[in-house]
Amino acid sequence: MKNLQAIFTAFGMAFLTWAGIVAADEATKEGYAIDSNRNLIKNSYNECLKAGHWTPAMAIFECDPGLVKKEEPPKAEIAPPPVEPSPSPVAVPEEPVFVPITLQAEKLFDFNQSVIRPDGQKVLAEEVVRKLRAIPESEVIVTGHADRIGSEAYNMGLSQRRADAVKAYLVEQGIESHRIQTVAKGETEPVVSCKNVKGESSSRNRVLVECLRPNRRVVVEVKGQEQVHK
Repeated sequence: MKNLQAIFTAFGMAFLTWAGIVAADEATKEGYAIDSNRNLIKNSYNECLKAGHWTPAMAIFECDPGLVKKEEPPKAEIAPPPVEPSPSPVAVPEEPVFVPITLQAEKLFDFNQSVIRPDGQKVLAEEVVRKLRAIPESEVIVTGHADRIGSEAYNMGLSQRRADAVKAYLVEQGIESHRIQTVAKGETEPVVSCKNVKGESSSRNRVLVECLRPNRRVVVEVKGQEQVHK
């Protein structure tokens, strides 16, 4: 009994499948002439004969391939290019700059003199030589300045002699001579003017001499980068 039920079930499924195919075939060919066996009727040029109600929407590939829209194959998805990591920023070393060390002339020389006093040598050792030794590749500019007491030519010469004296001391302390440049400015770059001080412009005017003290100076400029000890 169970076997008969299985046979009938299989037969029913096959019939339904065949009916679906026939119905689909009829729907497909509904715009064309067919014979009793439901085959397409074609003329001597192998062209399908169309029914009177035919429209382009009824076209089938076998008869009118040019009117049948072909299904385009699915487009392959193109993977986006891999994103390259941004390069790490390159550290740019800072450009060395000149750092000025201003020393008042009275700390180094007696008034109107260009010979460095012993206490002045101590000032240079502590404030200049130590820094130059810490920056072995540094460049040095020693600039001498004077006040306006005396002639311009004399003050220019005095400022040059004082700059040369500082350079000579630095060389004695082991600083290479080629690293040191000397410049004389004389009285051309004053820090103060002291125009309100009365009296003659001479060394005998003690008030003026004291007022002009900031103009009598030696500036040591050091250009380089200190070494970092790890």
